[in-house]
Amino acid sequence: MGQIIELNPVTRITTGAVGKPGQRVFYIQGQTKMQTVSLVCEKQQVQSLGVGIEEFVRELQKRFPHLLTPTVSYIEADMELHEPLEPLFRVGQLGLGYDEDTDRVIIVAQEAQAEEANPDDATTVRFWGSRSQILTMAQWGLNVADKGRPLCGNCLQPMDPEGHFCPRRNGHKY
Repeated sequence: MGQIIELNPVTRITTGAVGKPGQRVFYIQGQTKMQTVSLVCEKQQVQSLGVGIEEFVRELQKRFPHLLTPTVSYIEADMELHEPLEPLFRVGQLGLGYDEDTDRVIIVAQEAQAEEANPDDATTVRFWGSRSQILTMAQWGLNVADKGRPLCGNCLQPMDPEGHFCPRRNGHKY
């Protein structure tokens, strides 16, 4: 059985990126009073998690109309990643859950593994946070992901500062 790390509750949770656009490394980072956990992930995972959390929180509001509406506000400096950035693992899968008794959203991050590895041996981190904390992290993560390379108006692929080969300008669709 793989290791399970519980950050319940987080005092801080964020996403971020290090490096130049096109070469950035993305992270999810959670913190309790005693522990900080950083995980490496893909830009698409940060984006999917952000969109998924927004949908998930809307569904929770519909399912539990008595809950107060979560607030989202942050100071950019407070959302930055904390050093040292020593990732525990690269994220393979992400999931969301909700504990009604504590009114906490749970982000479950499971370690990426080689195909031949036993999935039961993967390390899992569970970040438990308020709906406001998790929603704030989601919106911050979407903002961070949007600060990447601009998209080509022709092929909608990211453009590198050194230049961009656009298949559509060359007469080829792909």
